[in-house]
Amino acid sequence: MLRLAGTPASPGLARGPVFRLQAVERTARRVASAQAERDAIAAAIAEAQSALAALADQTADEEAAGILAFQLALLEDDEITGPTHAAIRAGRSADEAWRQVLDALVADYESAEDTYFRGRAADLRDLRERVLDALLGDAQQSIPAGSIVLAEDLAPSRFLACDWSEGGLVLQRGGATGHVAILARARGVPMLVGVDLSRVEACDEALLDAQDGCLVLGPDASSRQDFERRRAAHAERARADAVHLAPEANTASGERVHVLINVARPEELAGIDVEHVDGIGLVRTEFLFHGREQLPDEEEQYRVYRHIAKWAAGRPVTIRTLDAGGDKPIPGLTRAGESNPFLGVRGVRLSLRRPEVLMVQLRALARAAVHGNVKVMVPMIALPEELAQCRELLAQAVRELLASGVQAAMPPLGMMVEVPAAALTLADFDADFYSIGSNDLLQYLMAASRDEPELATLASPGPAFWRLLEDMTDYGRTARREVSLCGDLASDAQYVPELLRCGLRTLSVAPAALASVKAAVRRS
Repeated sequence: MLRLAGTPASPGLARGPVFRLQAVERTARRVASAQAERDAIAAAIAEAQSALAALADQTADEEAAGILAFQLALLEDDEITGPTHAAIRAGRSADEAWRQVLDALVADYESAEDTYFRGRAADLRDLRERVLDALLGDAQQSIPAGSIVLAEDLAPSRFLACDWSEGGLVLQRGGATGHVAILARARGVPMLVGVDLSRVEACDEALLDAQDGCLVLGPDASSRQDFERRRAAHAERARADAVHLAPEANTASGERVHVLINVARPEELAGIDVEHVDGIGLVRTEFLFHGREQLPDEEEQYRVYRHIAKWAAGRPVTIRTLDAGGDKPIPGLTRAGESNPFLGVRGVRLSLRRPEVLMVQLRALARAAVHGNVKVMVPMIALPEELAQCRELLAQAVRELLASGVQAAMPPLGMMVEVPAAALTLADFDADFYSIGSNDLLQYLMAASRDEPELATLASPGPAFWRLLEDMTDYGRTARREVSLCGDLASDAQYVPELLRCGLRTLSVAPAALASVKAAVRRS
């Protein structure tokens, strides 16, 4: 029996057969004519694009969609295709040329000072292997469902393509804030990172404890029995939490807490009972813009927003205007080659520079507001003038629609609070409500990327973050304006007591976290 320690990246317990994922050697192509090699790389890229687009269509997860959109954008980037064609002209085969270009880019990204680019090196390695699979034949091992997978690293798109039912993941590399870890948490896949797999020999079974950070290989009978007792207790806790799914969430003292859900795609609503939620605290509209040749028009957007508003049956639905840029590029809309995309032209900064795109969305939202309790939220606000411009554009959209005989209403307009400068000066912003985006606010506040494994401690909430939350909720009570939180922090039940202590009484969570968060509220 071998016991190894690791860092929990996604909580949970899993037991199953061990599957060791290892690289497979490929046989290089023989060089044909330059035209034949160009045709081969073009076909391989097209196959990779088709596979990524299919994965994007199947996911209802904004994080996954953003990762896949980034990879699709890279496949269209002249920085990659141009040098590849140049290497082919110089006599390289298509696979040699592709590997040469991607290896150089991976090295550049891994050595970059900016943590954003270092975090994206995994996406480049993923693309390299996907296109090589298309050129040389799929060298990837098929991962059996229900396995405890041991690997040095795993590409995000590979993770998305696997069936993780009853299984778990153990990586030697990677971090608790990396892309695969985020995807694993969204899907409830137990995962450890930072595990030294060099001592692992052949074994049949593993116990993965992603609660306490332990992997047991070749467990003895006593270890199995103890693990099963813990897993049964974990399952019992989940069943106990499920009892709290339907009732309203009230604290132990009887204070009402509103628990809403975050939605990335309307298809998610099909499996949710509207009676279990207090509304939708965040609708991410990026899904309408990803993976397509043309931007969605007003009619298409209106139909989607109307559908969501009607599903909510009078409950509040907060729809965020397009939050493109940063780690969510949209070809033809976002800017390529920014030195620091997270601090670049993203969110409202991009929308105000492309008012023709923003106005289409605002018109669709104003029309949808007729059909339900729709609220509009603007991301990445840093200056009062930005919100004022959005308010005027929304009012203009309503006036134009009514003047042309189209039904429309002026919905409440709020802001996502994710920039520290805005969080410190809420009173300066003419917002009808405030919704805290804890993901970006935390990383901007601590100057620590959530994609950098070595900075995981800094990327966790600390005294400065909690004090800022208290100040914002204090202002909200004084000004009688709602302050809610819609970031990942709200979905983690362990933070619920502290969020309530800071004064928050409206939380918007991932649908899968509804029961555990409501249970945590009732225990507080």
